[in-house]
Amino acid sequence: MDLGEGPSHQAAINGTRDEIIQAGNTVLLKLPSSEIRTLKLEKDSTVSLGKFGSFYANELIGQPYGLTYDITDKTLKVIPPRTMQEVEDTDATNELINDGQFVQPLTSEEIEALKKSGLHASEIIKKQIEQHANYSMKTEYSKEKYKKRKEAKYSKSFTVIEPTLFNVCDYWFNKDQNRLRDIRPDTLSQMLNLANIKPGGRYLAVDDASGVVVSGILERLGGTGQLLTICDVDSPPAYPVMTHMNFKKEVVSSTLSSLNWATADEDYTPILPPSEPTDGKFNSDGQRSRITKRKVTTSALMQTREELFAGEFDGLIVASQYEPFSILEKLSPYLTGSASIVVHSPHVQILADLQSKLRDLPQFLGSAVTEVWLRRYQVLPGRTHPMMNTSGSGGYILHAIKVYDDPAANPVTAHRHKAKKARLEDESAEHIISTPDAEDDSDRMNETMNA
Repeated sequence: MDLGEGPSHQAAINGTRDEIIQAGNTVLLKLPSSEIRTLKLEKDSTVSLGKFGSFYANELIGQPYGLTYDITDKTLKVIPPRTMQEVEDTDATNELINDGQFVQPLTSEEIEALKKSGLHASEIIKKQIEQHANYSMKTEYSKEKYKKRKEAKYSKSFTVIEPTLFNVCDYWFNKDQNRLRDIRPDTLSQMLNLANIKPGGRYLAVDDASGVVVSGILERLGGTGQLLTICDVDSPPAYPVMTHMNFKKEVVSSTLSSLNWATADEDYTPILPPSEPTDGKFNSDGQRSRITKRKVTTSALMQTREELFAGEFDGLIVASQYEPFSILEKLSPYLTGSASIVVHSPHVQILADLQSKLRDLPQFLGSAVTEVWLRRYQVLPGRTHPMMNTSGSGGYILHAIKVYDDPAANPVTAHRHKAKKARLEDESAEHIISTPDAEDDSDRMNETMNA
């Protein structure tokens, strides 16, 4: 996971989350073994990382993201960032090295005794290097790899990963890409760009990818605009990816709303609970509170339906398990002119069938299917090369533009020609009015001669 990918404080700058870690936040910790662990920070609690040690949660609360810590007696000490250094080429080779059992004199029992004595991991690694029989024969690259392997084994440190959209999406993709429907970070960025997501916009989304699409839209909206999601459940959907983004509650409540497929139908009449007591009076404060909450929920539902049916949304993003053409038939009437439509699917045939259907409809313009492809590179001094392993696919994306299907509508060039023609006719009429007629001149001459 690349901790430096993208702007470091983009979400913090636009106000969607805090710059520092707060109690109740869900954080991602990168361990020396490159394993990523997730935990929810509770105040006055103790966090255990297994063999890497434990620490008090209050040590992290109030600190910025992105720092690396060393665990010592359940307290945390900030480790300064390691600078990138050039590796010098030498004449050493690894061909004569024989890594047998006697190369490292230190036994596992002796190493455990050193760890129990409280000796720091760096000192243990230093002792191993000093007693390693073939360490001096290794190349500089091999020495660096040897140190990293030992640090991953003995170091008691971790790094708090900043909850940027790239880092969170990358974590979930590596954890279970099926839950994200094969949406990689590069796939998500293309979807957001094609949909033209920007602050202040109004967008529709159908997200069956654990909320990764919703998280991306909310981050780009920056707390302004509107996002309306269509889902299966009656209550607000649970998007697990959003928990790692640590959005502010007021940002989510002011921009995000949801409807299920039934309430998104104009012909459907919602079954609403009673908003008044049956006998006309409240029997207890609890009853009053429950009915008040019902009124608020009912009012919010009806207002969200009115906003959907009013239409004029700027874009639609779909990452769903359902057949996409039926979704577009249902929701495209609520889009404004020139609105972008983006549909993602792990399977190309689904989008190919959708593209063939859209080409026969006049209200959809320029439908195109693209395949997302990514190759990661290791970038180190003298060791820059593509990674040996990469993900098979990030899915496929269909992009189209919604236009108004109005037979009376004319292209912009026609309007320009019409305006130019009208202007020329007005100028010609003014010229005729200001110039005397030839017949009028002849009549005046005859009248003068007769006189």
